[in-house]
Amino acid sequence: MDNNFSGEDNDSIDWDTEDELEIQEMPDATFSSCTNLRSVGYHTVSGHREARSSSEPCQSKFIQQFIVMGFPEESIAKAIEQNGENEGLVLDALLTFKALEDSPEEQPSTSTQMEPCITSDDSSSQYNENFLDDVSEDDSWSSDSDNCVNSAKQSYLNDDNCSLSENEKTLLFLANMGYPAEEASIAMERCGPEAPFPELIDFMCAAQMAREEDVYLPEDEKPKLNSGGYKRKMYNELRVKKKQRAITDEEPIHLPRPMIGFGVPTESLPAVVKRTLPEQAIGPPFFYYENVALAPKGVWDTMTRFLYDIEPEFVDSKYFCATARKRGYIHNLPIEDRFPLLPLPPRTIHEAFPLTKKWWPSWDTRTKLNCLQTSIGSARLADRIRKAMKAMENFDSEPPLMVQKYVLDECRKWNLLWVGRNKVSPLETDEFEMLMGFPRNHTRGGGISRTDRYKSLGNSFQVDTVAYHLSVLKDLYPNGINVLSLFSGIGGAEVALYRLGIPLNNVVAVEISEVNRNILRSWWEQTNQKGNLIDFHDIQQLNGDVLEQMIDSIGGFDLVIGGSPCNNLTGSNRVTRDGLEGKDSSLFYDYVRIVDLVKSIMSNRRV
Repeated sequence: MDNNFSGEDNDSIDWDTEDELEIQEMPDATFSSCTNLRSVGYHTVSGHREARSSSEPCQSKFIQQFIVMGFPEESIAKAIEQNGENEGLVLDALLTFKALEDSPEEQPSTSTQMEPCITSDDSSSQYNENFLDDVSEDDSWSSDSDNCVNSAKQSYLNDDNCSLSENEKTLLFLANMGYPAEEASIAMERCGPEAPFPELIDFMCAAQMAREEDVYLPEDEKPKLNSGGYKRKMYNELRVKKKQRAITDEEPIHLPRPMIGFGVPTESLPAVVKRTLPEQAIGPPFFYYENVALAPKGVWDTMTRFLYDIEPEFVDSKYFCATARKRGYIHNLPIEDRFPLLPLPPRTIHEAFPLTKKWWPSWDTRTKLNCLQTSIGSARLADRIRKAMKAMENFDSEPPLMVQKYVLDECRKWNLLWVGRNKVSPLETDEFEMLMGFPRNHTRGGGISRTDRYKSLGNSFQVDTVAYHLSVLKDLYPNGINVLSLFSGIGGAEVALYRLGIPLNNVVAVEISEVNRNILRSWWEQTNQKGNLIDFHDIQQLNGDVLEQMIDSIGGFDLVIGGSPCNNLTGSNRVTRDGLEGKDSSLFYDYVRIVDLVKSIMSNRRV
């Protein structure tokens, strides 16, 4: 799996596929259809394990399904000539032909090979946060639009194709939306002929998520391509599992709304916040721990118990910048006299990206981006949305509600920006850096791939949020600070302290990723830091003897900061969301171990 996700450079890289480096290849769907096989005298029908002696009936049926959708026969023949009897390629070609008819000036050479039509799961496979969990409260969309979807669909379909049956009209509409006809047909079959349109969309999305989940299974556990029964059962049960997760993973710790912790600079608290720390937790040394707010049941109770029963501070970074990022923090820092980094960063999408305002549709009411992930939406997804919008241009004003909902769901999920007429785009890496509070080009250069830059940024601190909490250290350490930075990543804590004007005397950075260590080292050198940066690659190397030697050498640590991996805590991990018992997230206990050791060693030194 690491090979698939890392995007490591090698001598055989095809530089023409840079945009697709962000996309994890998915196993082919196992929907049964003779239309996916070439006509070579016999056609295997995988659903029934039968052989047909002639390709003609199957080929006729293959062509007929596109005629039923309303495509001209000459266009169908042209698409088949270019792409063969591959349903996805042919459908995508037909949709492209339709769009080009409306904009002949954009028509490419007829020899251009059409891209295959893909589903939204092709946007990315490494989706390390729960999209629904991280939707901003102020920007969440209403489910009322679902009530209008069926009527909007009928309004759209009743204008044309009056001779088609209701099922054929629905299939045509889904095809025009960009969904593969085969998937739409299966959804209609499984959900029933009277199923409302939103239910069909949900079914197809569940199928796409099931394919994405399959990527994380070990090779020996993956179903074979001909095991259609297993996959279809997975599709059918996925929504039930999601509902069960919503109940079993409910976080018992009350998450405040608004999620502003012990205060943020832009919001006022209803009352003066006071807290009392247990005696054994009072610093120095100070410690600061971060992880995802919406963790599985009991996780924050456990983390609180192991960190001196300190009340967590839950904060959404949307109060500091233009993107949401719900996180919990356990620390023993003072909470009085905090101050933000200046200048204040942009707090809305249009403030951060003013050039997008010209193209922003009125029905896209987003003012904040959702939580930034370790990967982004693909170029193919952006093109699919463009085609869906292009197909709706015959409407006098706005596209149908159902099209709006589809586009908005994808834009929110993948943080897409409007950069032209009917044209959306994922964030570039420099835009990602700006939103996360890092200097421009912080992750650029040094042989670091574009994929690794997104991955590193998605796993980092939001600098402005963390800096607000750490600002209380400026008066306490005017001559500089010694930091033990665990799981240091690309140096979010170090950047925050530096921007606060707190000199970094000694930083011991523990980070397993060589890519991240190189990024932090590069930043350290470019900013002409006067102190010492000491690297460790494995947190488990830090035993009592090593820590004693370091404390003797530099005179002790003033701050122990870090956030252990959230791989087994995030809502999108459908396979190994094992909480603090997971392979990666169990490293939280190493953070606790080291905090205890540092406090114990330094306490003994003071006696």
